[in-house]
Amino acid sequence: LGSNWAQLKKKLSPVTAATTSQIPKTKSTSNLIAAEINSNLEKNISKSSQKETSFSATSLALFAEDNDISFGDMASAYNVKNESTESKIKIPTTLTPESFSGRKKDIGTYVAIDCEFVGVGPEGKRSALARVSIVNYYGFKVLDKFVRPKEKVTDWRTWVSGVTPSCLREAVTFEQIQIDVAKILDGRVLVGHAVHHDLEALLLKHQKSSIRDTSLHPPFRKLAKGKTPGLKKLAKEILKMDIQGGEHSSVEDARATMLLYRLHRKEFEEHLRR
Repeated sequence: LGSNWAQLKKKLSPVTAATTSQIPKTKSTSNLIAAEINSNLEKNISKSSQKETSFSATSLALFAEDNDISFGDMASAYNVKNESTESKIKIPTTLTPESFSGRKKDIGTYVAIDCEFVGVGPEGKRSALARVSIVNYYGFKVLDKFVRPKEKVTDWRTWVSGVTPSCLREAVTFEQIQIDVAKILDGRVLVGHAVHHDLEALLLKHQKSSIRDTSLHPPFRKLAKGKTPGLKKLAKEILKMDIQGGEHSSVEDARATMLLYRLHRKEFEEHLRR
C-alpha cells in the first residue's frame, strides 16, 4: 500500500484533530446528481422515423467516451452543437446503486472526493471535517461517511454543509476516516475541486502527478477571468446545469467534479504532459 496507509498503520497515538483555520471552499449545489446518460441511443432513434430525437451535448459526449466513439462524429450525426447547445440535462432526484451495473460499480482508477465542514471554536469561525464522500469514475458512491469532530460544534453551517446534529449519531472518528480514505486513494488518480482543502483536512498527501484539480484547469479558469472558478459556475458554463442554492451534498459535488473531468479528460491529460 502507499505511504499514507503505511504510515497510518504504524501510528500508535491518535492524529491531530481534523480542524483547520482555513475556511472551506464555497460550493453551491442542490440536487445535482450525475448527468443522465442515454445508454440506448439506437432504441430512441428507432422510435419514430418522422420524430426528431434530441440529445444534450453532455450526454452524447459521455456516451461517446464510454463507447470509444468520436464525439465529433456523434454530434454531427445527432445535430448537436458542442458549446452552444441550449438543451439541458435532466437531473434525476435520486441515484441508487441499482442504477449501476458491472464495472461501473468497481472503484477503478479514478476517484473524486469532496468534504463538508462544520464550525468549531468561538463563533464557529474555525472549520472541522464533518463529512467525506468519494465516488468512482461513473459517479458510483464508494464512500460516504460523517465524521465526528473532536471539538464541540458551535456552528453546524447546515445551510451550506447540509450537516445536522442527527447526522453525527453514527459518525466515525477522524482516525477511522483517515485510514479509510488513505486505502481508497492508494495508487489511484484523485479528482477534486480545490482538492488541497480536502487533503489538508484529512492530513493526507497525494502524489501531484495523480491529482486532477478542476479548479486549476486553465480552460476552466478562463471562465473566471483567471481566478479560481466556483463549482456552480463550472456546472453552469461547462455542464449546462443550473445548480441552485440550498444545503450542499458532498456526494453530489464529487459527482459534478468527476463529470467535469470526464468531459475534458483529454485536455486535462494533454496539459499535464506539457
